[in-house]
Amino acid sequence: MIDKPCRGLRKDAERNRQRVLEAARELFAERGLEATLNDVAHYAHVGVGTVYRRFATKEDLLDAIFEDSIDQIVSFAEDAFRHEDSWEGFVWFVEQLCELTATDRGLREMVYSKAYGGYRVECAKLRLDPPISKLVERARKDGHLRPDIAPTDMPVISLLAGTVSEWAGHVEPQLWRRYVALLLDGMRHREGRPELAVAALGEEQMDAAMRGWRPAGDC
Repeated sequence: MIDKPCRGLRKDAERNRQRVLEAARELFAERGLEATLNDVAHYAHVGVGTVYRRFATKEDLLDAIFEDSIDQIVSFAEDAFRHEDSWEGFVWFVEQLCELTATDRGLREMVYSKAYGGYRVECAKLRLDPPISKLVERARKDGHLRPDIAPTDMPVISLLAGTVSEWAGHVEPQLWRRYVALLLDGMRHREGRPELAVAALGEEQMDAAMRGWRPAGDC
């Protein structure tokens, strides 16, 4: 009998925690990471104290939702590699990645900028780079992907999709798909095509670009 109220409290606490997490994901996806814990509480229709009891800082909340997002991208790459046709798998992955980043501003800011925690991004890179590189290399080896496409092109392409959404999403939410299709067509290997005028960013250049990009707001 004594345990029942405790279990009830634990269940209520977990429900509140999940409610806060879901609200944070939706709010960050729409507004980016400038949203505060107070904003999250208002969006979740819970008291501010409820949020702070679960997540003492905004960093704690970001950490709680960040890993799930990285899991999702890694899963996309692994599922894409299971496609028998390497080009179809590559296209599917790019479309899934771009849909995720085009519709989730907060995720773009977390994954492609170091403004919200360099260590978090470094850990993400360690998980994301191997499966994405494997996917790109297979499509290149099979002759479907032009040879000057590099794994570091993938985050830039997804950022382009996100930029289209931020600029014109209120007019046509699916417009990013048009430009992803154009990009994919340009990435196909065709005999006689000249090399791209500018090489893909190297790892150090990518790190420098991420360090230099500071999304709106501050943790």
